[in-house]
Amino acid sequence: MAANVTKILIVDDHPMVRDGLRGMLTGDRSLQVVGEASNGAEAISAVGRFMPDIVLMDIRMPDMDGLQAIREIKAAHPQVSVIMVTMYDDPDYLVDAIAAVASGYLLKDVTRFDLTQTLRTVSQGGTSLNPELMARSLKRLVTKSQAGQGESSPFLALTARERQVLSCLAKGLSNKEIAATLVVSVATIKTHVEHIIQKLGVSDRTQAAVMAATNGMLEAAA
Repeated sequence: MAANVTKILIVDDHPMVRDGLRGMLTGDRSLQVVGEASNGAEAISAVGRFMPDIVLMDIRMPDMDGLQAIREIKAAHPQVSVIMVTMYDDPDYLVDAIAAVASGYLLKDVTRFDLTQTLRTVSQGGTSLNPELMARSLKRLVTKSQAGQGESSPFLALTARERQVLSCLAKGLSNKEIAATLVVSVATIKTHVEHIIQKLGVSDRTQAAVMAATNGMLEAAA
C-alpha cells in the first residue's frame, strides 16, 4: 500500500448510499475506505476507532445529524477533515456546515471525478465547496445582516489591497481567479489571503468570506 494513502470514513443512514460512495472510490490506490457508520453517534465512535483522514458525512440522519457530529469530531480530533455529502441543495445547510468547520460540501449526485478531486484537495489541506451554492449562501447572509450595520473593527486592520482580495473571496473566486482580476501573481494573492485570515482571526478563507458577506462586503463589491 502506498505511504500517502488517504483514509476515508463514510457516514450515511442509507446502505445504498454508503455502497455507492465506496464503489466510486474503489480502484483508486491513493484512497482507502477504512470504515462506515449510519449516524452521527456511530461516526464519532468510528473516528476514534479508525482514525480516518477524511469523513464523508451525510447531514440528515437519525439519532444524531451530521452537523452535530462534525462539531464533536472536530473538538476531539481537529486534524480530521469532514466533507458533507447531502441531497439537499440548501444554502442554509451550507452556512451551517461552514460554521461547523466542514472542509467540503458535495451533493449526492456528485460524479466520481469530482468526488475524488475533492478528496485530494481536502487531503492537501484545502477546502472544496459547491461554488454556485456558496454564492447563494453568501448572498443570503448579506440579506440577513442588519441594515446599516457598521464595519467590524477587524476589517479596519486590512490594507486597501487586502480589502479587494477579501471582496473577491466573498464572491467565491479562487486564488488564480483573484490574481487574474487584480493582475498580480498567485503567490501574492496567497500571501494576502494568509494575512487576511490572521487579521480577521478566522480559521480559513471560507470563514473569511462568510465574515465579509455578513458585513456587507459582497454587496459593496457587486
